Amino acid sequence: MAPADATRGTAPGHDPDAVSGPPAQVAVLLPLPLSDPYDYRLPADLAAPPGAFVTVPLGGRELTGVVWGGAQGGVEPARLKDVVAVRDTPLMPAAVRRFIEWLADYTLAPRGAVLRMAMSVPAALDPPAGRTAYRLGAKAPTRLTKARARVLALLADGLPRPAVDIAREAVVSSAVVRTLAEAGALQILTLPGERAFQAPDAALAGPTLMPAQSAAATALRAAVAADAFAVTLLDGVTGAGKTEVYFEAVAAALAAGRQVLVLLPEIALGAQWLGRFRARFGVDPAEWHSDLGQRARRETWRGVATGKARVVVGARSALFLPFAELGLIVVDEEHEPAYKQEEGVIYQARDMAVVRGRIEACPVVLASATPSLETVVNAKTGRYRTLRLPTRHGGAQLPAIEAVDMRETPPPRGGWLSPPLRHALGETLADGAQSVLFLNRRGYAPLTLCQACGHRLQCPNCTAWLVEHRFAGRLACHHCGYDQLLPEQCPACQVPGKLTACGPGVERLAEEVQTLFPEARYAILTSDTIAGPRDAAALIAQVAAHQVDLLIGTQIIAKGHHFPMLTLVGVVDADLGLAGGDLRAAERTYQLLHQVAGRAGREKRPGRVLLQTYAPEDAVMQALVSGDREAFLEREASARKAHGQPPFGRLAAFILSGRDEAAVARAARALARVALAGAGRDSGIAVYGPAPAPLALLRGRYRYRLLIKAPRAVRLQPWLRHWRDQLRLPGGVRLQTDVDPYRFL
Repeated sequence: MAPADATRGTAPGHDPDAVSGPPAQVAVLLPLPLSDPYDYRLPADLAAPPGAFVTVPLGGRELTGVVWGGAQGGVEPARLKDVVAVRDTPLMPAAVRRFIEWLADYTLAPRGAVLRMAMSVPAALDPPAGRTAYRLGAKAPTRLTKARARVLALLADGLPRPAVDIAREAVVSSAVVRTLAEAGALQILTLPGERAFQAPDAALAGPTLMPAQSAAATALRAAVAADAFAVTLLDGVTGAGKTEVYFEAVAAALAAGRQVLVLLPEIALGAQWLGRFRARFGVDPAEWHSDLGQRARRETWRGVATGKARVVVGARSALFLPFAELGLIVVDEEHEPAYKQEEGVIYQARDMAVVRGRIEACPVVLASATPSLETVVNAKTGRYRTLRLPTRHGGAQLPAIEAVDMRETPPPRGGWLSPPLRHALGETLADGAQSVLFLNRRGYAPLTLCQACGHRLQCPNCTAWLVEHRFAGRLACHHCGYDQLLPEQCPACQVPGKLTACGPGVERLAEEVQTLFPEARYAILTSDTIAGPRDAAALIAQVAAHQVDLLIGTQIIAKGHHFPMLTLVGVVDADLGLAGGDLRAAERTYQLLHQVAGRAGREKRPGRVLLQTYAPEDAVMQALVSGDREAFLEREASARKAHGQPPFGRLAAFILSGRDEAAVARAARALARVALAGAGRDSGIAVYGPAPAPLALLRGRYRYRLLIKAPRAVRLQPWLRHWRDQLRLPGGVRLQTDVDPYRFL
């Protein structure tokens, strides 16, 4: 039921550009989990075309929404409330509004929930106040530390900078800047409120490209010049120089007066990418990710809307920025699972980037050394064009990959590194080169159990074991964040001294490395050890400068890093990702291990990769060792096609959750009955479940899942919407819809 001061529109397919009601009435979409806009009366002294940000009353509060078109009608004008104000900010472009409509329809999310992602920085709608900045002052500091010297050297060019920029560029804390200002070494200024984004110089010469790179760059420049929608897969081996190739497309878009969006799966770990961009274009791009402060997010959002931010590099949420002149979208490492948003509005950013490119009528580049099967099939069927880079840049060779059969050469008792890997690590250290040990398990051990009674320490909020983090002296759940001190006695039988760690994590590997190679300088790279972009950049710089001999880490090691002296990669548990019955398990394991392997031998020194496995005969291991990616992809495609699985069929999931398990189970069974009765025998739709999710308890909520499978020709959304709308959920039970699920937990 609509509130007394507004009336909800009723047209589910409402065109955001259509103005069909009286001129003095408008439909306003609010950033709330609502599917339809509300009608409001527009006072005669206000102008609010479609896309205008307006403040309106709702209940006892005022909210800002977007004019979605003319009023939907059907309500007496006297019942409508007035628009309070029109915000002083550029209009939300029509293409962005169409993108919101499309994504909401595809994912079955309320349009208002999608709009909220495009309005994630409410402060950006206000005209910016003046900004405090600093430049060199008249006095010299009485004590010149290294940090202070870096600040003074940075400001020697005479350009005033905000404290946050000084701290980032000089790698100091804001306290250093403040202390210098208090001492008179820095002069305080007030700059205009709008941030002055530096324009990337598209005319700067890039590095010399190899023939294959040059041909690919020429094709991408032509795609930008065509100023039309087209999708190109840039398929190049690790170290082939894909980034430098798509930088040429970025330069072409900038020269044509267009804005550019580059998506990275882990922007917080993109220090080397940012360095390459700076070297190519002379300035930093605008950034967009969750580690930015509110001020930086506000400035970037407004810079994009006004057109002052010409290039944005960001995480998946950057797709919802209000670009006014978008001319190119690049999705780097397009295969990465990190592009799938699993909470709130559930969407696949790679696929939605293609959708936005089509709406914007601009080219899209998907870059990867291990493209997803969906992208490969689209390329083979002609929907996407493919540009290949078959060799590494500068003549470097791909590493030799070997499988270490752990059944024949097991590690010594209490260890996790096999004799061949131990020997290779010793040789690499003696040679003065660097190594990586990869294990996709954070912490010290994935399980702690009692040797007296067998009790396993489990998270009280989730169906998950508590992971020991020995360096921190705590047990933690990696799903909900719960943690506790490591107890001295078993909480079940109260026997002290019997709790033991089972299985290895990266911390346990570090312990073994210290014992085997006490002289080796090692570092751990995981999401637990990296607090943000600054920490990541510092560690990556240390490795690149060869201040680290051995890097031990999880999957973030695979994120495109380039280390010239790295020649050995050891994968401690290559079989880890193959368990669990996930339809993409083999594909994801191949991609991850191939990417990790690709860190080795990227310069003149040859690289070597050792995969510790208990199943060297597995197709994934065979493909990695042989280097025959095409045969592996063909096998995967054939298996998926035979079973009607994506990309040859469609999947969707309903996930019900709540704190009352019985209520969740009843609701899941009721939804299953509705779906089974409605699907019909001739639709080709199959409904599986309900069943408790593998993570049956997550953050204190019980979870049940239904999986819906259909032929490729069937559009599932109308069916899903119809079934969902027939279900009356009991209080406390929540229903999520996941179209194209990637995880089945």
